[in-house]
Parts: sequence; C-alpha cells; structure tokens
Amino acid sequence: MIETSPFGKTGHQSTRVLFGAAALGGMKQDKADGVLEVLLEYGINHIDTAASYGESELRIGPWMREHRKRFFLATKTGDRTYQGARDSLHRSLERLRVDQVDLIQMHNLVAENEWTTALGAGGALEALLEARTQGLVRFIGVTGHGSQVAAMHRRSLERFPFDSVLFPYNFTMLDIKSYEEDVEALLKVCREREVATQTIKSVARRRWQNGDGRKFSWYEPLRDREAIRRGVHFVLSRPGLFLNTSSDATILRDILDAASVKATAPARADMEADVEHYAMEPLFIPGVSDTI
Repeated sequence: MIETSPFGKTGHQSTRVLFGAAALGGMKQDKADGVLEVLLEYGINHIDTAASYGESELRIGPWMREHRKRFFLATKTGDRTYQGARDSLHRSLERLRVDQVDLIQMHNLVAENEWTTALGAGGALEALLEARTQGLVRFIGVTGHGSQVAAMHRRSLERFPFDSVLFPYNFTMLDIKSYEEDVEALLKVCREREVATQTIKSVARRRWQNGDGRKFSWYEPLRDREAIRRGVHFVLSRPGLFLNTSSDATILRDILDAASVKATAPARADMEADVEHYAMEPLFIPGVSDTI
C-alpha cells in the first residue's frame, strides 16, 4: 500500500501519490472504470481532476455514487472572473455528480494579467470563497506550470492563504538553478503555513520530438520501470511532497509499484545517467519554452 501523510491543514490523511485524472480525459467509461479498480487495489484515496481535462469529470461521476467517501476529490477552474469561476464550479459539481468537492484549485495561475484578475475585485477567488461559504467546496488551492510558477505561488500565498499548491518537480527542472531556488523558497513558506505541496511531471522525459510514437500526454514520459522508480523516489524521498500520477495511464501501475516501496533518494550520478541515456530535458526553460 502507498504511504499516507497529512494533506496540509485539511485534516485528510492522503496517500502520497494522488491520481492525476487528466489520464481519463479521452477514455470511454468502461476503460475509466478499470482505472478506478487499479486505484482501489493500491489504496489511492485522492483524485485530482479539472474542468479542462476533456471528459475526465464525466468519467469520475459514475464512480462517486459508490466510492465518494473513499476519495478526497479535487478539481480545478481555469476561469479568472467571478462569474466564469462560479459557472465552472457548478458545471464540475454536476459532471462529477457530487454536492461538494474537497478542493477547488485555480488552474495554472501564472500569467501576471490573469493573476491580477483572478485575485482582484470581481475575480475568481471571490466565487470560490462564496462556494466555500455555501458548502460547495471545503478548501481552495492554486496550481501552475512553467519556470515561474514557484515564484508566483509565493506571491499567491502572500495575497491569500491557499490550502494547497501544485507545481512541476523533477530532476531536470530542479537542475535549473533559478527554479530550484524558487522551489526551495516556496517549500519553506508551505512548511511554515502547513500548505499542502503537490508535484507534477515526476516521470517526464522531455517534450515530444518529431516522429515519436503514440501520445497519451502532452509530454513524453519515461517508460523504463527503473527510471520511473528513480523519478518517483526523487519526489517521495522528500517528506511533505505529494506526487500526481502521469496523464499517461499506460504507466500508472509502474508509478504505483514504485511508490509502494520505501522511497530512498536516488544518487545524483544515477539521475544524471538517466538524463544522458534517455536524452531527458526540462519541460520548461526560462525564456525558451515556458508554456505547454
């Protein structure tokens, strides 16, 4: 079974691996049902989806009739205005077939203009606070991509006491000095304030190259089981971090198997060898490639 840890101040004892339900976005219901069985098999108790993940919320909805109490259920809205976020959340509740989600997250809140709108008067945050008062959501978080996300999350936490943050965390991204410094500064604030820290892209290899094979996610993941294990343990060997599974469901079991054994930090030489052998690259490079 997967180790559990307090998910910030929410009171939820979450498995340290969270199911990244973007993997369900293009699936038929019968295949999605099979994925749920895998989650139950490994004891995963936390699902992370989003309004923009294709049909993911629709695929989760039928599960909730029987399994709602098993899962901490999180979704996201990419809308930045009060009305847009309010409408998005209500659609998500309907699609998920629930009266309440545990966590609503402001999705990919990094761009300066969007940040200003979402956290300002008439912005999305007002709608999420209203929803919390109404009992439609329990907690509010913020997520993001790119090399500037950790710094932006710190700004967001100065503006509002979010319950969780989500950001890329893997060997190649942390090898960018400026990003590593921003992440360490963010993690310090999160520890002090008991903010849950979710990570993504633990097993990312690189952006897709021309001529590569079938694509189940926007980036190419690692596929070698030992390399996946090292990527997973790079995250889970650090206390307090949660790992979101890949949007490529074909490697779900490999990730969960890796997380099912005690995580020890891989040697830097082994991680560097993976980078060389698999031609790994950071997904986000300041000033070069900073968006999906």
